[in-house]
Amino acid sequence: MENRTEVTEFILLGLTKDPGLQLPLFVTFLLIYTITLAGNLGMILLILLDSRLHTPMYFFISNLSLVDLCYSSAVTPMVMAGLLLGDKAMSYNACAAQMFFFALCANVENYLLASMAYDRYAAVCKPLHYTTTMTTRVCAYLVIGCNVCGFLNASIYTGNTFSLTFCKSSVVHHFFCDIPAIVAVSCSDRHLHELVLIYVASFNIFFALLLIFVSYIFIFISILKMHSAAGYRKAVSTCASHFTAVSIFYGAVIFMYLQPSSSHSMDTDKVASVFYTMVIPMLNPMVYSLRNKEVKSAFSKIFLKAK
Repeated sequence: MENRTEVTEFILLGLTKDPGLQLPLFVTFLLIYTITLAGNLGMILLILLDSRLHTPMYFFISNLSLVDLCYSSAVTPMVMAGLLLGDKAMSYNACAAQMFFFALCANVENYLLASMAYDRYAAVCKPLHYTTTMTTRVCAYLVIGCNVCGFLNASIYTGNTFSLTFCKSSVVHHFFCDIPAIVAVSCSDRHLHELVLIYVASFNIFFALLLIFVSYIFIFISILKMHSAAGYRKAVSTCASHFTAVSIFYGAVIFMYLQPSSSHSMDTDKVASVFYTMVIPMLNPMVYSLRNKEVKSAFSKIFLKAK
């Protein structure tokens, strides 16, 4: 067996081998990344500048936008550089760093989604106690907890993956250093490492999903007790947007990480990965905020002032 420290770089095959698709893909990803930057940075600035948006819900949305910004930036610029320059090599350390920061952002987003669901539960089910329940300190603790959990899990994922032995020919059938793709090129026995990945990922995903599911069960029960058609429509509309984003995010993550590497089709994984690395961070500002009347009002106010 060759020592893993002899591996100095990984060769990422990218999304396609067709040279004719390199430029169209580059332009597409550039457009997606530009919208992602504009949407998430704009949302953060809007929330900071308008005092009416200094509420727990928008505090979580601003943190989600920051995570999405980092989430996309951990992958998309390097993918675009590979498409434009044709450079498919990534150093061992750069690959480990990309995996760590991507896993960090993905796990933080996982728990932020659960925190946002709890915030909506407190607002709908306990409106009279909302201000005393979701205090600034509680919100800060929740966000700090999300980041701590993200850091710990990213450390486990990255350490678990790069403790494996790799051969000199480390050709990765992916467009970034994703965990299943890197594990698949290892020369050592992967069974135990796959079990660690599956168990840790399962706990994080299903714990957050359980919190989201329970929160919305209580929300719908409270709505049904209101006997208000207008309130029912408003709540369902809000929950539908949230569930759409949650379904896309968790659907892609479960598809990617909660199955053995032997069951993976790398081409299928690449398509799923495009959604959760590039498309979801672009859509989140629109799903969570741009359809909101308060955000539209704040944007109009700032836009008129700028004129």
